[in-house]
This record gives sequence, C-alpha cells and structure tokens, in this order.
Amino acid sequence: MGERRRASFDLYDPLLARAAWSRITEPGDQVAGALVAHLGAADSLAWLYEVVDDPHRLALGALAGRDERPAGDRLVRAVERWRGRLPGLDPARELGAFGRIGGRLVIPEDPRWPTALDDLGAAAPLALWVRGDDDLAALSTRSLALVGARACTDYGRHVAADLAVGLVDRRFTVVSGGAYGIDAAAHRGALAAAGRTVAFLAGGADRLYPAGNTDLLRAVLEEGSVVSEVPPGSVPSRVRFLHRNRLIAAFSGATVVVEAAWRSGALSTATHAAVLLRPVGAVPGPVTSMASGGCHRLLRDAKAVCVTDAAEAAELGGSAGADAVTAQEGRHEPQDGLDEVGRRLWDAPPVRAHAPVESVARTAGLGSQETLGGLGHLELVGLAEQSGGRWRRLGG
Repeated sequence: MGERRRASFDLYDPLLARAAWSRITEPGDQVAGALVAHLGAADSLAWLYEVVDDPHRLALGALAGRDERPAGDRLVRAVERWRGRLPGLDPARELGAFGRIGGRLVIPEDPRWPTALDDLGAAAPLALWVRGDDDLAALSTRSLALVGARACTDYGRHVAADLAVGLVDRRFTVVSGGAYGIDAAAHRGALAAAGRTVAFLAGGADRLYPAGNTDLLRAVLEEGSVVSEVPPGSVPSRVRFLHRNRLIAAFSGATVVVEAAWRSGALSTATHAAVLLRPVGAVPGPVTSMASGGCHRLLRDAKAVCVTDAAEAAELGGSAGADAVTAQEGRHEPQDGLDEVGRRLWDAPPVRAHAPVESVARTAGLGSQETLGGLGHLELVGLAEQSGGRWRRLGG
C-alpha cells in the first residue's frame, strides 16, 4: 500500500486513470488492454500501485482479492516494464496542459469514442489524445483511409488528392497519418474540398510531426482532428508508427493504398485492415514503377480490389445501396443492338457510293433475299440508304 500512497492523483477518477495508463504503456500493449478490460482502468491502476513493489505477492496471486488466478509470466514482465513510468506520474497536470492548447482526452466511456477501434480487442488504445473536432464517433461513422508512401511520385500525389476530393463530395471523412507524400496529399485534397479529415500521429498530439507538415496539420485541426494514443510530449518512433497504422485501419470503414513500394510501411495498414475484415483497395500504377510495386503485390495476391476513382473507393467503404458504382457504358456504336445478320449487312455496303444488292450479298456472305430484307430493316433504323435499287451505309 506504500506505493499507492505516493500517487499524486485520484486513482479512481476514470479520466485520470486512462490518462495514466496512456503514459505507463506503449501502444498496442495487449497485457495492459486485457487487464483494463478485466478490472477497469481505475481498479487495474490501483492494483498496479499495490503490487509494483511486492514481487512475491505478484507471483503468488497477482489479482488477489479480485481474481484467484496466479499471475502468468507475461503479467510479471509487464509490471516490470510499467513500474519505471510510475514515479512522477501526474495525469492531472498533463490533462491541464493539453487542455490549454485546445486538446481533450477521449476515453471509451465517452459517447464521442469511436467504437470501431474496439474491434482491436486487447490491442485497442486505452485513450486518445485529440486536438480539433473531438467527436471521433461521428468522424469515424463514414470514413475511409487513404495511405501510401512518403516517397511518392507526382502520379501518386495527384491520385491521392483527387480521391480525397471525390470522397469529400460523397460526405466521407478522409483518414491518414499526417506524413509526407501520399498522406499529405490526401489531407490537402480533403481540405481543398472543405471536407473533414483526421490525422493519426505516432508522437504526441501537442507536437505536430513532421515539422515540414506543421502548417498542413494546423489546417487539419481547423477542419477535422489530430489524434494520438501516446500522451503529450511523446516522440514518434518506428515501432510507434507501425502501431499507429492499426488505428487508421480500425477507425476507417475501408483502406485504400494509393501508391506504395514493395516494402512500404503503408502495407502494414492494409494488413491490419484485412485482419479486421475491413475492405482494402489498391490503386494500380505503371507496371514499370517501383513506387507502385506494393499496390500491384496486393492486387496480385488478391488482398485488395482495384480502385481507380473516388466512386470505386466510396463503394468500398460506404453503404451497399447508396454508394454502389453505377455501371459505366462504353461508347455507343451505330450497329449496337443489331443481330448477327444486321451487323454483317451494316459492314457490307460502301459508305460513299451505292452498290447493287448482289454485291452487298456477296460481301456479307448472305443470300439475295436475306440481304434485301436485312437492308430494308437497316433503312428503317437509319443505318442504310437506297437509291435506284442500290445501297450504301449510313451512320459510320
């Protein structure tokens, strides 16, 4: 109990408890997720303070008084890695500082929580630090992720922006990671169309990263949200970027990879989406472009469907009825709708001069009577013309 007395905040305040767990753990900590799901954020935090300096008690009965099961090795190791972040833990101060820059902590108990993230199970975030529009539930309801490589081509940048504009026109929230390249193009396209967009960061939401996208991310704050599961002041890292990708995939109704090389990190977002049974799309590029190799790999392995415009992307992430793509018809040709005889006869007469029936029949490979009857039909529908018993083709 000695360690518990050193807590500088109310352990049983749900908001403070969630903020504390956000600081104590790294993204995707499934042991913490399972513990919080089992005991609740407040009780699990109080338990942690009780056992952190009592390894003997932890080994014999980690959840004594609440659960009689002995602790497993995973839980023992988890407590070891959590204990180092307990000294100086002050979630009330962090929440106050974050609030002064217009931020808010959204937790699962809040009606603004995006319940789509709960599909991550024990790997779901314990809380989300949000700047901008904090109604994440509403933003997630009709949303689609556009992701891709930082080192993109002009083609990828153009396609990403064009898709974002089209999705905004169809009332979608555009979701991405705020990074250079495809992410930035997707956010810019959504903003240009005066739409909603959400950027998930791998570092703290108080630090707009990367620095080169600061102005862009400030604009995102005005029209959407900047979100992170790590607390203010946290520095982005490769592992945190990869864990961030699972949030983009879970939050969105579908994920479209716009441009990605063979080993692009954007493919991890597509993988997370597929595991969560979210639809995945990929935009094809030139077969000679290494920048599209990852997209082609997804298509070849049947892990994604081909997406070429905003209508197809919307069909992927929208409702089955309202967002279904209307079948596109090719160019109408004059001979469309003719039967086999009609098509052969339409090809047989000359275009400029008039030819006798026998010549037309010979060219078409038909008998004279069949040719005469067929030409009469073509004349009725405006595809042939007769002059003195001789015929020529009209309409092409």
